[in-house]
Amino acid sequence: MTIKFGELLKIAKEHLKELPTAPNPDFRLEQAEFNTNENSWDIVVSYLVENTNKRKLLATLAEFEYFRIYKKLRINENGEITGFFIFKE
Repeated sequence: MTIKFGELLKIAKEHLKELPTAPNPDFRLEQAEFNTNENSWDIVVSYLVENTNKRKLLATLAEFEYFRIYKKLRINENGEITGFFIFKE
C-alpha cells in the first residue's frame, strides 16, 4: 500500500490532536522517509503549543505566546502508528 504525504499528515494529526494546547496547532509535515527494511514511514511532524514558561514581569520581544515542537512517528504500510519518539536532529 502506498501512502501519500497528505495521508501521512492526516494520520499523524488524528493521533496527536489531543496534545497541542494552542487553539490552532498548525500541524506540519516536516520530514518523511520510507524505511524499506521495516515497510514503514519515519516522519517528523510539528505543531504549536502554548508557552507556559513566559516571564510575567519583564516581557521581551523574544518571548512568544506559542512555540513549535517536533515529534517523530513511525507509520506502517497499513497506516498504523507503531512508534512515537522525541525528535532529535
